[in-house]
Amino acid sequence: MNFPLEPQQKSKTIDEWAQVLCEQEMPIFSNTASNIYSTLDDEKKGAMEIASIILQDPNLTAKLLKVSNSSYYNPSRQKLNTVSRAIVILGAETIRELTIACSFFESILCVENKERANQEIGAAIHAAVQAKALAIMTNDPSPEEVFIAALLHNIGHISFWCFSQKQGVKITELMQSGEFNAAEAEKQVLGFTLQQLAKKLSKSWRLGKLIEQAISDPNADNQRVRLVKLGHDTSDALQSGWDSEAMQNCIKTLTELTNRSTDEIETHIRECTDSAIKIARQFGAHDASRFIDSTAEPQPPVENEPVEVVDKKDIQFQVLQEITDHISGKIDLNVLFEQVLEGIHRGIGMDRTLFMMLGTNKKILHKKFSIGWQASSQSDKMDIYDIGESNLFFNIVHGADSLWANQQQHSEFYDQQITDALGQNECFVLPIQTKTKVIGLIYCDRFVNQEPFAKEEFNSAKHFTSQATIGLTLYSMSHI
Repeated sequence: MNFPLEPQQKSKTIDEWAQVLCEQEMPIFSNTASNIYSTLDDEKKGAMEIASIILQDPNLTAKLLKVSNSSYYNPSRQKLNTVSRAIVILGAETIRELTIACSFFESILCVENKERANQEIGAAIHAAVQAKALAIMTNDPSPEEVFIAALLHNIGHISFWCFSQKQGVKITELMQSGEFNAAEAEKQVLGFTLQQLAKKLSKSWRLGKLIEQAISDPNADNQRVRLVKLGHDTSDALQSGWDSEAMQNCIKTLTELTNRSTDEIETHIRECTDSAIKIARQFGAHDASRFIDSTAEPQPPVENEPVEVVDKKDIQFQVLQEITDHISGKIDLNVLFEQVLEGIHRGIGMDRTLFMMLGTNKKILHKKFSIGWQASSQSDKMDIYDIGESNLFFNIVHGADSLWANQQQHSEFYDQQITDALGQNECFVLPIQTKTKVIGLIYCDRFVNQEPFAKEEFNSAKHFTSQATIGLTLYSMSHI
C-alpha cells in the first residue's frame, strides 16, 4: 500500500522546524537552557546569577522548588523555600539538572499532547533516571549531566510529537501499514528523520558536548555515551516485559558493566522505574507516567493537578523563616542578601528587584544582585554615582528612611542617571544598613505589569530589610 502525501502547503524543512520550536513553541526551554549553561560555565558568576535566570518565570520557580523538596532530589528533606538556598544545599549541578528538566516540561506539557507524545516523554524520564543511577554506580564524575543527556536524547521525537498535527498522523499511518519503519516514515513525510531533528536542536540550544555526542553517535566507544544509551535500552526493554530477550540481554550487559549480581541489577531497575514514575508526576507529566512500566497493573488516568495558587503571604513567611534559620547559625552575607532579595521579589510580587552595594569611597553604588533583568541587560554593569545632587538612591545613602517613590511626588529624585538606568517607575527603595551606617540598598518595581503598590507591601519590604540589618549586626558581632 502506498501513502502519497496529499497536496498541502509546503512542508517545513529541518531548519524551519528547529527555528519554530526554538522561537515559538519552546522558547522558555531554549532560553533557560542556554542561559543556565552559559552561567554555570562562567566561574565569575555564582548562585544568585543562576537563581536570577530561574526566577524570571514564576511557574518554573514554583515547580523547581516543589521537585527540589522531593525525596529523590532532597533525601535529607531540608525544607527549601528559596531558589538561592536550593542551589546552596543541592549544588549547582543538581540545580542545572532540575532547571533543564523543569523548563523542558514547562514548555511541552499541554492539553494537546497525544498518546505518542506521552509515550516519548515517559520513556525519556525513565531512561534519564536509569542512566543517572548507572552513572552513580560507575563513579561517573557528573551523574547530573548524564541524566540531562538521557532526558534530551530523543528531543527531536518529543518535540515533534508534542507539536505535530497532520504530519504526525501521516507518519503514524505509514508505520501502521507495515511497509515503513519509524525512520522511513519520518523521512517519507518530513524529508528528514527525527533523530536528525534532535541533532539540529541540540546544537541550536547549545545543550552541551555529551548530549550532542549521544545523539550523533549513540554507539560511540565512550563510557558516558554508553550510559545514556543503556538508560534508553533499559527503558525500551521493559516495554517488552521482564522475561523478554531484550530485558535479559540488558540485565546481562549491566551486570558486566557494574560487577553487580543479576538480582542486584533487577532490584536496581525496579527501584529506578518506581522513582521515574514518581518524578514524572512531580514534573506534572501524569499521563506520561502511565507509559513508563508496561508490566505494571493498569492504573486509572490521573487528572492533572490544578494550578496551585501560592499566597504571597505564605511565601513571605517561608522565606523569613529561612532567613531566621540562616542568621541563627554561621552567616554567609551573600546568602543572606540573596534570601532577602528573593523574599521581596517573590513574596511581595515584583517584576524587578535590585541590590546595590556602596563602594568603599561612599561615592558610588555597584549592582551586586538583581532579579528580573535579562542576562544581556545593562543592569549587569549598573553603577550609580554621587554627583552632588541627591537622587533616588543617594537620598537613601545620605540618611533617608525607606522610600515609596513615584515620579509625580518625587520628581526631584528621578535624575538622568536613575531615568537612564531604571526609568521613572513607582518603586520601593530600602536601605541595607548596620546600626551606624548604610552599606547598600534594595530597589524594586513593577516595570512590566504596572500594578499599584499597597502600604502593606511597603511594610513587608521594610521587614525583609530589617532582617538583613539583624543578620549584619550578628555577623559583625561574631567577627569582633
